[in-house]
Amino acid sequence: MHIFREIEPLKAHLHQQHLSHCTIGLVPTMGALHPGHLGLVRASKRENNVTICSIFVNPTQFNNPADLDNYPRTLERDFDLLQEALCDVVFCPSIQEMYPQASQVKFDLGRLDKIMEGEFRPGHFSGVALVVSKLFNIVKPDAAYFGQKDYQQFKIISRLVHELKFDLKLVCIPIVREADGLAMSSRNLRLNKDERMRATVLFQCLQRSREGLLQSKPFSVLKDEACTLCEKNDIKLEYLVLADRENLTLSGNDTNVGDCILLIAAYVGEVRLIDNIFITEIVN
Repeated sequence: MHIFREIEPLKAHLHQQHLSHCTIGLVPTMGALHPGHLGLVRASKRENNVTICSIFVNPTQFNNPADLDNYPRTLERDFDLLQEALCDVVFCPSIQEMYPQASQVKFDLGRLDKIMEGEFRPGHFSGVALVVSKLFNIVKPDAAYFGQKDYQQFKIISRLVHELKFDLKLVCIPIVREADGLAMSSRNLRLNKDERMRATVLFQCLQRSREGLLQSKPFSVLKDEACTLCEKNDIKLEYLVLADRENLTLSGNDTNVGDCILLIAAYVGEVRLIDNIFITEIVN
């Protein structure tokens, strides 16, 4: 496994892979890897000759300095996990390497970054778009792999690829969950034992709302029930929304929900978690 911390040596290495007509798969991460990330690596390895995992805690996508400071960093453990997963290349640049000067570039992503995460984390998706654009330009991958847990992010990156004409395929991999249903997330490392137990309420809210919608119950009623469940478990619910899973248009239609997705965000203690679930499974 090759480890690069600087852009130019990485580009030189990948240039040789391109000359050899190797396909390259990119798995962008912020580290603190878990089995969900490793599933992205495995998916890339199945479909490409070379798989590169980037590890970079991107400061431009944090609108809360404390969240940036507290984000888990487990680099040596991440290296071990990627080695075991047979990842070919790891790119773990410094902030100075990625942002030698303070960036002046801002992305306006329209409606998609004004709702849900965009509403509660202003500027977040502009920072995501910036760092992903940098990674796509540095690596020039044939395919890039993202997790469904950050579904709004995936849709925004899809828009970015379309608008900027990046020549690559985007792949969205289903959420990997713990045995009790909690979506795997790097932020879970910040939960204490009690918070970890209560965090399963997010998935419970999604499951109950999904079942209710399939039974034609009004979403407004289901949302109230979710709020009550969160309050009972001392969880601060930021949003629970029903949206079209293709364009993320928020839906108030309780009778045609088959093509929708439920998305949730909440604070468990000081840790903000997100999750989502499709109303009906996508058939490939």
